[in-house]
Amino acid sequence: MSQGEAAGRGTAKSQDQGWAWMVLLAAVLLQGLTLGFPCCIGVFFTDLQHEFQASNSQTSWFPSIMVAVLHGGGPLCSILVKRFGCRFVVMLGGLLSGLGMVSSSFCKSISQLYLTAGLITGLGSCFSFQAGVTVLGYYFVRWRTLANAVASTGVSLGFTLWPLLSQYLLDEMGWRNTFLIFGGILLNCCVCGAIMRPIQLASGSLPQSAKPEEEPGSRAEEAQLSNGASPHHPMLQQHTRRTKCFQVLQKYLAFDIFCQNKGYQIYTIGVAWMMMGFALPHVYLVPYAIHNEVEERKAALLISIIGFINIFIRPFTGLLSGHRVFTGRRIYLFSLAVLLCGLSNFICIISAEFSVLILYCVILSIAMSGVGALTFQVLMDVVEMDRFSSALGLFTILESITLLIAPPLTGLLVDITSDFHYVFYNSSFFLITAALFMGLSFCALEKKNKLREASKAHLDNPSRYQHSKTSTEPKAENQ
Repeated sequence: MSQGEAAGRGTAKSQDQGWAWMVLLAAVLLQGLTLGFPCCIGVFFTDLQHEFQASNSQTSWFPSIMVAVLHGGGPLCSILVKRFGCRFVVMLGGLLSGLGMVSSSFCKSISQLYLTAGLITGLGSCFSFQAGVTVLGYYFVRWRTLANAVASTGVSLGFTLWPLLSQYLLDEMGWRNTFLIFGGILLNCCVCGAIMRPIQLASGSLPQSAKPEEEPGSRAEEAQLSNGASPHHPMLQQHTRRTKCFQVLQKYLAFDIFCQNKGYQIYTIGVAWMMMGFALPHVYLVPYAIHNEVEERKAALLISIIGFINIFIRPFTGLLSGHRVFTGRRIYLFSLAVLLCGLSNFICIISAEFSVLILYCVILSIAMSGVGALTFQVLMDVVEMDRFSSALGLFTILESITLLIAPPLTGLLVDITSDFHYVFYNSSFFLITAALFMGLSFCALEKKNKLREASKAHLDNPSRYQHSKTSTEPKAENQ
Protein backbone atom coordinates (compact mmCIF):
# COMPACT_ATOMS: atom_id res chain seq x y z
CA MET A 1 0.00 0.00 0.00
CA SER A 2 1.30 3.45 -0.88
CA GLN A 3 1.84 6.15 1.72
CA GLY A 4 -0.70 8.32 -0.10
CA GLU A 5 -3.35 5.64 0.55
CA ALA A 6 -2.15 5.12 4.10
CA ALA A 7 -2.77 8.80 4.73
CA GLY A 8 -6.45 8.12 4.38
CA ARG A 9 -7.14 5.17 6.72
CA GLY A 10 -8.16 4.74 10.41
CA THR A 11 -10.21 6.97 12.75
CA ALA A 12 -12.36 9.90 11.57
CA LYS A 13 -12.35 11.95 14.79
CA SER A 14 -10.37 14.81 13.22
CA GLN A 15 -12.79 15.40 10.35
CA ASP A 16 -14.65 18.75 10.39
CA GLN A 17 -13.50 19.49 13.94
CA GLY A 18 -10.51 19.85 16.22
CA TRP A 19 -7.24 19.51 14.32
CA ALA A 20 -9.00 20.03 10.97
CA TRP A 21 -9.23 23.77 11.68
CA MET A 22 -5.47 23.93 12.31
CA VAL A 23 -4.98 22.24 8.94
CA LEU A 24 -7.29 24.85 7.39
CA LEU A 25 -5.19 27.65 8.92
CA ALA A 26 -2.08 26.00 7.45
CA ALA A 27 -3.81 25.85 4.04
CA VAL A 28 -4.59 29.59 4.22
CA LEU A 29 -0.92 30.34 4.93
CA LEU A 30 0.19 27.98 2.16
CA GLN A 31 -1.94 29.71 -0.46
CA GLY A 32 -0.64 33.10 0.67
CA LEU A 33 2.97 31.88 0.50
CA THR A 34 2.65 30.12 -2.88
CA LEU A 35 -0.09 31.56 -5.10
CA GLY A 36 0.33 35.05 -3.65
CA PHE A 37 4.12 35.15 -4.06
CA PRO A 38 4.50 35.79 -7.85
CA CYS A 39 2.50 39.04 -7.54
CA CYS A 40 5.48 40.77 -5.85
CA ILE A 41 7.94 40.11 -8.70
CA GLY A 42 6.89 43.31 -10.48
CA VAL A 43 8.41 45.26 -7.56
CA PHE A 44 11.89 43.97 -8.53
CA PHE A 45 11.41 44.33 -12.28
CA THR A 46 13.25 47.64 -12.74
CA ASP A 47 16.13 46.72 -10.37
CA LEU A 48 16.70 43.39 -12.12
CA GLN A 49 16.73 45.14 -15.50
CA HIS A 50 19.42 47.55 -14.33
CA GLU A 51 21.43 44.84 -12.54
CA PHE A 52 21.64 42.47 -15.51
CA GLN A 53 21.23 45.04 -18.33
CA ALA A 54 18.25 43.02 -19.56
CA SER A 55 15.32 43.98 -21.77
CA ASN A 56 11.68 43.87 -20.73
CA SER A 57 11.23 40.59 -22.60
CA GLN A 58 14.27 38.94 -20.98
CA THR A 59 13.30 40.07 -17.49
CA SER A 60 9.69 38.93 -17.81
CA TRP A 61 10.73 35.34 -18.60
CA PHE A 62 11.56 34.56 -14.99
CA PRO A 63 8.13 35.41 -13.46
CA SER A 64 6.51 33.73 -16.49
CA ILE A 65 8.39 30.49 -15.88
CA MET A 66 7.52 30.64 -12.16
CA VAL A 67 3.78 31.09 -12.77
CA ALA A 68 3.69 28.54 -15.61
CA VAL A 69 5.36 25.83 -13.53
CA LEU A 70 3.18 26.73 -10.54
CA HIS A 71 0.06 26.02 -12.60
CA GLY A 72 1.34 23.31 -14.92
CA GLY A 73 3.03 20.98 -12.42
CA GLY A 74 -0.32 19.58 -11.25
CA PRO A 75 -0.08 16.11 -12.84
CA LEU A 76 3.42 15.54 -11.40
CA CYS A 77 2.18 16.71 -7.99
CA SER A 78 -0.77 14.30 -8.18
CA ILE A 79 1.58 11.37 -8.86
CA LEU A 80 3.77 12.31 -5.87
CA VAL A 81 0.76 12.74 -3.58
CA LYS A 82 -0.52 9.30 -4.50
CA ARG A 83 2.90 7.75 -3.86
CA PHE A 84 4.16 9.65 -0.79
CA GLY A 85 1.15 11.46 0.73
CA CYS A 86 0.18 15.13 1.05
CA ARG A 87 2.33 15.93 4.07
CA PHE A 88 5.58 14.86 2.41
CA VAL A 89 4.80 16.70 -0.85
CA VAL A 90 3.92 19.97 0.94
CA MET A 91 7.20 19.85 2.89
CA LEU A 92 9.16 18.94 -0.26
CA GLY A 93 7.59 21.94 -1.99
CA GLY A 94 8.58 24.26 0.86
CA LEU A 95 12.16 22.99 0.69
CA LEU A 96 12.35 23.54 -3.08
CA SER A 97 10.79 27.02 -2.85
CA GLY A 98 13.23 28.14 -0.17
CA LEU A 99 16.20 26.62 -2.00
CA GLY A 100 15.19 28.34 -5.23
CA MET A 101 15.00 31.82 -3.72
CA VAL A 102 18.21 31.43 -1.68
CA SER A 103 20.01 30.33 -4.86
CA SER A 104 18.51 33.31 -6.71
CA SER A 105 20.25 35.73 -4.38
CA PHE A 106 23.63 34.52 -5.75
CA CYS A 107 22.72 34.63 -9.46
CA LYS A 108 25.16 36.36 -11.83
CA SER A 109 22.88 36.51 -14.89
CA ILE A 110 19.20 36.76 -15.70
CA SER A 111 19.28 33.28 -17.29
CA GLN A 112 20.31 31.76 -13.94
CA LEU A 113 17.18 33.30 -12.42
CA TYR A 114 15.10 31.32 -14.91
CA LEU A 115 16.36 28.10 -13.31
CA THR A 116 16.43 29.11 -9.64
CA ALA A 117 13.52 31.50 -9.05
CA GLY A 118 11.58 30.37 -12.12
CA LEU A 119 11.77 26.58 -12.29
CA ILE A 120 12.81 25.48 -8.78
CA THR A 121 10.70 27.97 -6.78
CA GLY A 122 7.76 27.56 -9.17
CA LEU A 123 7.84 23.76 -8.86
CA GLY A 124 8.11 23.95 -5.08
CA SER A 125 5.17 26.35 -4.89
CA CYS A 126 3.14 24.01 -7.10
CA PHE A 127 3.80 21.02 -4.82
CA SER A 128 2.95 22.92 -1.63
CA PHE A 129 -0.18 24.58 -3.02
CA GLN A 130 -1.79 21.61 -4.77
CA ALA A 131 -1.01 19.08 -2.04
CA GLY A 132 -2.32 21.57 0.54
CA VAL A 133 -5.62 21.84 -1.34
CA THR A 134 -5.83 18.04 -1.66
CA VAL A 135 -5.44 17.42 2.07
CA LEU A 136 -8.50 19.59 2.79
CA GLY A 137 -10.57 16.94 1.01
CA TYR A 138 -9.48 14.41 3.65
CA TYR A 139 -10.00 16.64 6.67
CA PHE A 140 -13.34 18.19 5.65
CA VAL A 141 -16.54 16.48 4.48
CA ARG A 142 -19.49 18.44 5.80
CA TRP A 143 -17.68 21.80 5.68
CA ARG A 144 -15.57 21.12 2.57
CA THR A 145 -17.03 23.99 0.50
CA LEU A 146 -16.54 26.46 3.36
CA ALA A 147 -13.00 25.20 3.95
CA ASN A 148 -12.01 25.73 0.31
CA ALA A 149 -13.57 29.22 0.30
CA VAL A 150 -11.70 30.20 3.48
CA ALA A 151 -8.43 28.72 2.17
CA SER A 152 -8.70 30.81 -1.02
CA THR A 153 -8.59 34.01 1.06
CA GLY A 154 -4.92 33.19 1.60
CA VAL A 155 -4.26 34.19 -2.02
CA SER A 156 -5.76 37.62 -1.37
CA LEU A 157 -3.72 38.02 1.81
CA GLY A 158 -0.59 37.15 -0.17
CA PHE A 159 -1.50 39.71 -2.84
CA THR A 160 -1.88 42.33 -0.11
CA LEU A 161 1.22 41.66 1.99
CA TRP A 162 3.92 40.41 -0.42
CA PRO A 163 4.26 43.67 -2.44
CA LEU A 164 4.43 45.84 0.70
CA LEU A 165 7.04 43.59 2.31
CA SER A 166 8.98 43.39 -0.96
CA GLN A 167 9.19 47.16 -1.40
CA TYR A 168 10.25 47.69 2.23
CA LEU A 169 13.01 45.05 2.08
CA LEU A 170 14.15 46.23 -1.37
CA ASP A 171 14.59 49.80 -0.07
CA GLU A 172 16.43 48.64 3.04
CA MET A 173 18.58 45.75 1.78
CA GLY A 174 18.56 45.46 -2.00
CA TRP A 175 17.09 42.65 -4.09
CA ARG A 176 19.76 40.01 -3.33
CA ASN A 177 19.28 40.14 0.44
CA THR A 178 15.52 40.34 -0.07
CA PHE A 179 15.55 37.12 -2.11
CA LEU A 180 17.63 35.49 0.63
CA ILE A 181 15.02 36.48 3.24
CA PHE A 182 12.24 35.26 0.93
CA GLY A 183 13.93 31.86 0.87
CA GLY A 184 13.63 31.70 4.66
CA ILE A 185 10.00 32.85 4.57
CA LEU A 186 9.02 30.21 1.98
CA LEU A 187 10.55 27.49 4.17
CA ASN A 188 7.53 28.05 6.42
CA CYS A 189 5.66 25.88 3.91
CA CYS A 190 7.48 22.99 5.61
CA VAL A 191 5.95 24.04 8.94
CA CYS A 192 2.50 24.12 7.34
CA GLY A 193 3.16 20.66 5.91
CA ALA A 194 4.17 19.32 9.33
CA ILE A 195 0.77 20.39 10.69
CA MET A 196 -0.98 18.33 7.98
CA ARG A 197 -0.46 15.00 9.70
CA PRO A 198 -1.94 11.93 7.98
CA ILE A 199 -5.58 11.37 8.89
CA GLN A 200 -7.24 7.98 9.14
CA LEU A 201 -10.72 8.01 7.66
CA ALA A 202 -13.71 5.81 8.21
CA SER A 203 -14.49 3.38 5.39
CA GLY A 204 -16.55 4.92 2.61
CA SER A 205 -15.50 8.51 3.39
CA LEU A 206 -12.49 8.69 1.07
CA PRO A 207 -12.60 11.39 -1.57
CA GLN A 208 -13.33 10.21 -5.09
CA SER A 209 -9.73 10.50 -6.19
CA ALA A 210 -8.42 8.51 -3.22
CA LYS A 211 -10.50 5.37 -3.88
CA PRO A 212 -8.61 2.55 -5.54
CA GLU A 213 -9.50 2.04 -9.18
CA GLU A 214 -9.17 -1.01 -11.36
CA GLU A 215 -6.51 -0.51 -13.99
CA PRO A 216 -7.97 -0.72 -17.51
CA GLY A 217 -5.15 -2.91 -18.81
CA SER A 218 -5.18 -5.45 -15.97
CA ARG A 219 -7.79 -7.74 -17.55
CA ALA A 220 -5.94 -7.87 -20.87
CA GLU A 221 -2.70 -8.80 -19.10
CA GLU A 222 -4.48 -11.48 -17.07
CA ALA A 223 -5.96 -12.92 -20.27
CA GLN A 224 -2.54 -13.12 -21.91
CA LEU A 225 -1.02 -14.77 -18.85
CA SER A 226 -3.86 -17.29 -18.69
CA ASN A 227 -3.11 -18.22 -22.34
CA GLY A 228 0.38 -19.26 -21.33
CA ALA A 229 2.37 -16.07 -22.05
CA SER A 230 5.33 -15.54 -19.75
CA PRO A 231 5.29 -12.32 -17.67
CA HIS A 232 8.93 -11.79 -18.74
CA HIS A 233 8.18 -12.11 -22.46
CA PRO A 234 9.55 -9.01 -24.31
CA MET A 235 6.33 -8.42 -26.25
CA LEU A 236 4.22 -8.65 -23.10
CA GLN A 237 6.56 -6.32 -21.20
CA GLN A 238 6.41 -3.79 -24.05
CA HIS A 239 2.60 -4.04 -24.11
CA THR A 240 2.50 -3.55 -20.33
CA ARG A 241 4.67 -0.44 -20.54
CA ARG A 242 2.46 1.03 -23.28
CA THR A 243 -0.66 0.21 -21.29
CA LYS A 244 0.68 1.87 -18.14
CA CYS A 245 1.78 4.93 -20.12
CA PHE A 246 -1.69 5.18 -21.65
CA GLN A 247 -3.26 4.81 -18.17
CA VAL A 248 -1.18 7.68 -16.80
CA LEU A 249 -2.05 9.95 -19.74
CA GLN A 250 -5.72 9.00 -19.47
CA LYS A 251 -5.77 9.65 -15.73
CA TYR A 252 -3.90 12.96 -15.60
CA LEU A 253 -4.44 14.37 -19.13
CA ALA A 254 -8.00 13.73 -20.27
CA PHE A 255 -7.64 13.99 -24.05
CA ASP A 256 -10.73 11.83 -24.52
CA ILE A 257 -12.86 14.36 -22.61
CA PHE A 258 -11.36 17.19 -24.66
CA CYS A 259 -12.35 15.47 -27.93
CA GLN A 260 -15.84 14.35 -26.83
CA ASN A 261 -17.09 17.07 -24.48
CA LYS A 262 -17.79 20.28 -26.45
CA GLY A 263 -18.35 22.34 -23.30
CA TYR A 264 -14.98 21.32 -21.84
CA GLN A 265 -13.33 21.95 -25.21
CA ILE A 266 -14.73 25.49 -25.47
CA TYR A 267 -13.96 26.34 -21.85
CA THR A 268 -10.38 25.02 -21.92
CA ILE A 269 -9.52 26.87 -25.14
CA GLY A 270 -11.23 30.03 -23.86
CA VAL A 271 -9.38 30.06 -20.52
CA ALA A 272 -6.03 29.27 -22.17
CA TRP A 273 -6.58 32.22 -24.55
CA MET A 274 -7.73 34.41 -21.64
CA MET A 275 -4.50 33.73 -19.72
CA MET A 276 -2.54 35.38 -22.54
CA GLY A 277 -3.87 38.69 -21.20
CA PHE A 278 -4.87 37.94 -17.61
CA ALA A 279 -1.37 37.88 -16.08
CA LEU A 280 0.03 40.93 -17.89
CA PRO A 281 -1.16 43.65 -15.45
CA HIS A 282 0.34 41.73 -12.50
CA VAL A 283 3.78 41.69 -14.15
CA TYR A 284 3.81 45.15 -15.74
CA LEU A 285 1.59 47.39 -13.59
CA VAL A 286 4.37 48.39 -11.15
CA PRO A 287 6.99 49.02 -13.92
CA TYR A 288 4.36 51.00 -15.85
CA ALA A 289 3.62 53.20 -12.82
CA ILE A 290 7.34 53.77 -12.10
CA HIS A 291 7.95 54.55 -15.79
CA ASN A 292 5.29 57.28 -15.47
CA GLU A 293 7.06 58.83 -12.43
CA VAL A 294 4.88 57.32 -9.70
CA GLU A 295 6.87 56.85 -6.48
CA GLU A 296 8.10 53.27 -6.00
CA ARG A 297 6.28 52.76 -2.68
CA LYS A 298 3.03 53.98 -4.18
CA ALA A 299 3.53 51.74 -7.22
CA ALA A 300 3.95 48.67 -4.98
CA LEU A 301 0.82 49.70 -3.09
CA LEU A 302 -1.25 49.24 -6.27
CA ILE A 303 -0.88 45.43 -6.19
CA SER A 304 -1.70 45.42 -2.48
CA ILE A 305 -4.95 47.31 -3.18
CA ILE A 306 -5.97 44.57 -5.63
CA GLY A 307 -5.27 41.89 -3.01
CA PHE A 308 -7.00 43.75 -0.18
CA ILE A 309 -10.25 44.18 -2.11
CA ASN A 310 -10.08 40.52 -3.18
CA ILE A 311 -10.18 39.44 0.48
CA PHE A 312 -13.75 40.70 0.79
CA ILE A 313 -15.11 40.38 -2.76
CA ARG A 314 -13.96 36.84 -3.60
CA PRO A 315 -15.97 35.02 -0.85
CA PHE A 316 -19.04 37.13 -1.70
CA THR A 317 -18.69 36.23 -5.40
CA GLY A 318 -18.35 32.56 -4.51
CA LEU A 319 -21.51 32.63 -2.40
CA LEU A 320 -23.43 34.59 -5.06
CA SER A 321 -22.46 32.18 -7.85
CA GLY A 322 -23.56 29.25 -5.67
CA HIS A 323 -27.18 30.50 -5.69
CA ARG A 324 -29.59 28.27 -7.59
CA VAL A 325 -30.45 31.15 -9.94
CA PHE A 326 -26.98 30.75 -11.52
CA THR A 327 -27.09 26.95 -11.77
CA GLY A 328 -26.08 26.11 -15.33
CA ARG A 329 -25.38 29.80 -16.05
CA ARG A 330 -22.08 30.31 -14.23
CA ILE A 331 -20.19 30.33 -17.52
CA TYR A 332 -21.99 33.54 -18.50
CA LEU A 333 -21.12 35.10 -15.13
CA PHE A 334 -17.51 34.04 -15.67
CA SER A 335 -17.47 35.50 -19.20
CA LEU A 336 -18.87 38.77 -17.85
CA ALA A 337 -16.08 38.96 -15.24
CA VAL A 338 -13.44 38.32 -17.94
CA LEU A 339 -15.01 41.01 -20.15
CA LEU A 340 -14.89 43.52 -17.26
CA CYS A 341 -11.20 42.68 -16.74
CA GLY A 342 -10.53 43.47 -20.38
CA LEU A 343 -12.48 46.72 -20.42
CA SER A 344 -10.86 47.96 -17.19
CA ASN A 345 -7.43 48.03 -18.90
CA PHE A 346 -8.51 51.04 -20.97
CA ILE A 347 -8.41 53.12 -17.76
CA CYS A 348 -4.61 52.76 -17.68
CA ILE A 349 -4.40 53.78 -21.32
CA ILE A 350 -6.33 57.00 -20.61
CA SER A 351 -4.08 58.16 -17.77
CA ALA A 352 -1.17 56.96 -15.59
CA GLU A 353 -1.81 59.28 -12.63
CA PHE A 354 -1.79 57.53 -9.25
CA SER A 355 -5.43 58.35 -8.46
CA VAL A 356 -6.53 56.93 -11.84
CA LEU A 357 -4.44 53.81 -11.29
CA ILE A 358 -6.17 53.29 -7.90
CA LEU A 359 -9.55 53.40 -9.68
CA TYR A 360 -8.21 50.86 -12.18
CA CYS A 361 -7.06 48.55 -9.36
CA VAL A 362 -10.48 48.70 -7.65
CA ILE A 363 -12.38 47.76 -10.83
CA LEU A 364 -9.80 45.14 -11.84
CA SER A 365 -9.87 43.49 -8.40
CA ILE A 366 -13.69 43.20 -8.48
CA ALA A 367 -13.52 41.54 -11.91
CA MET A 368 -10.59 39.34 -10.85
CA SER A 369 -12.58 38.14 -7.83
CA GLY A 370 -15.24 36.82 -10.19
CA VAL A 371 -12.66 35.07 -12.37
CA GLY A 372 -10.86 33.54 -9.39
CA ALA A 373 -14.02 32.35 -7.63
CA LEU A 374 -15.63 30.85 -10.75
CA THR A 375 -12.76 29.22 -12.67
CA PHE A 376 -13.00 25.79 -11.04
CA GLN A 377 -16.75 25.98 -10.36
CA VAL A 378 -17.42 26.32 -14.09
CA LEU A 379 -15.04 23.43 -14.80
CA MET A 380 -17.05 21.29 -12.38
CA ASP A 381 -20.22 22.28 -14.24
CA VAL A 382 -18.95 21.13 -17.64
CA VAL A 383 -17.14 17.93 -16.55
CA GLU A 384 -18.42 14.97 -14.55
CA MET A 385 -16.87 14.83 -11.08
CA ASP A 386 -15.46 11.31 -11.51
CA ARG A 387 -13.22 12.67 -14.31
CA PHE A 388 -12.61 16.11 -12.79
CA SER A 389 -9.01 15.45 -11.69
CA SER A 390 -8.11 14.25 -15.21
CA ALA A 391 -9.79 17.25 -16.83
CA LEU A 392 -8.01 19.58 -14.39
CA GLY A 393 -4.60 18.17 -15.41
CA LEU A 394 -5.00 19.03 -19.09
CA PHE A 395 -6.70 22.32 -18.20
CA THR A 396 -3.78 23.54 -16.04
CA ILE A 397 -1.12 22.46 -18.53
CA LEU A 398 -2.70 24.36 -21.43
CA GLU A 399 -3.20 27.32 -19.10
CA SER A 400 0.46 27.23 -18.03
CA ILE A 401 1.70 27.29 -21.66
CA THR A 402 -0.05 30.59 -22.37
CA LEU A 403 1.01 32.00 -19.00
CA LEU A 404 4.60 31.18 -19.95
CA ILE A 405 4.70 32.90 -23.35
CA ALA A 406 2.42 35.93 -22.85
CA PRO A 407 4.61 38.26 -20.68
CA PRO A 408 7.84 37.78 -22.70
CA LEU A 409 6.04 38.37 -26.01
CA THR A 410 4.43 41.52 -24.63
CA GLY A 411 7.78 42.61 -23.21
CA LEU A 412 9.32 42.19 -26.66
CA LEU A 413 6.59 44.44 -28.08
CA VAL A 414 7.32 47.06 -25.42
CA ASP A 415 11.06 46.86 -26.19
CA ILE A 416 10.40 47.44 -29.89
CA THR A 417 7.90 50.29 -29.47
CA SER A 418 9.13 51.79 -26.13
CA ASP A 419 5.46 52.19 -25.21
CA PHE A 420 3.99 50.49 -22.10
CA HIS A 421 0.45 51.09 -23.38
CA TYR A 422 0.83 47.98 -25.54
CA VAL A 423 0.74 45.89 -22.33
CA PHE A 424 -2.84 46.98 -21.71
CA TYR A 425 -3.83 46.87 -25.39
CA ASN A 426 -2.65 43.26 -25.52
CA SER A 427 -4.34 42.35 -22.25
CA SER A 428 -7.66 43.88 -23.34
CA PHE A 429 -7.55 42.15 -26.72
CA PHE A 430 -7.06 38.65 -25.27
CA LEU A 431 -9.52 39.10 -22.39
CA ILE A 432 -12.34 40.62 -24.45
CA THR A 433 -12.04 38.09 -27.29
CA ALA A 434 -11.89 35.20 -24.80
CA ALA A 435 -15.01 36.46 -23.00
CA LEU A 436 -16.94 36.83 -26.26
CA PHE A 437 -15.76 33.44 -27.51
CA MET A 438 -16.84 31.59 -24.35
CA GLY A 439 -20.13 33.43 -23.89
CA LEU A 440 -21.28 33.16 -27.52
CA SER A 441 -20.04 29.58 -27.94
CA PHE A 442 -21.87 28.34 -24.86
CA CYS A 443 -24.98 30.24 -25.94
CA ALA A 444 -24.84 28.53 -29.37
CA LEU A 445 -24.16 25.16 -27.73
CA GLU A 446 -27.13 25.60 -25.41
CA LYS A 447 -29.43 26.49 -28.33
CA LYS A 448 -28.17 23.50 -30.29
CA ASN A 449 -28.89 21.18 -27.35
CA LYS A 450 -32.39 22.64 -26.94
CA LEU A 451 -33.13 22.16 -30.64
CA ARG A 452 -31.87 18.61 -30.46
CA GLU A 453 -34.07 17.86 -27.45
CA ALA A 454 -37.08 19.50 -29.13
CA SER A 455 -36.61 17.49 -32.33
CA LYS A 456 -36.15 14.32 -30.29
CA ALA A 457 -39.36 15.04 -28.36
CA HIS A 458 -41.16 15.78 -31.64
CA LEU A 459 -40.03 12.45 -33.06
CA ASP A 460 -40.99 10.59 -29.88
CA ASN A 461 -44.53 12.01 -29.59
CA PRO A 462 -45.93 10.69 -32.92
CA SER A 463 -44.62 7.20 -32.16
CA ARG A 464 -46.35 7.21 -28.79
CA TYR A 465 -49.55 8.49 -30.41
CA GLN A 466 -49.36 5.80 -33.12
CA HIS A 467 -48.75 3.15 -30.47
CA SER A 468 -51.79 4.23 -28.43
CA LYS A 469 -53.95 4.31 -31.59
CA THR A 470 -53.03 0.80 -32.72
CA SER A 471 -53.44 -0.59 -29.22
CA THR A 472 -57.04 0.63 -29.11
CA GLU A 473 -58.05 -0.78 -32.52
CA PRO A 474 -58.52 -4.44 -31.41
CA LYS A 475 -60.77 -3.25 -28.61
CA ALA A 476 -62.95 -1.41 -31.14
CA GLU A 477 -63.21 -4.51 -33.33
CA ASN A 478 -64.15 -6.65 -30.34
CA GLN A 479 -66.84 -4.20 -29.40
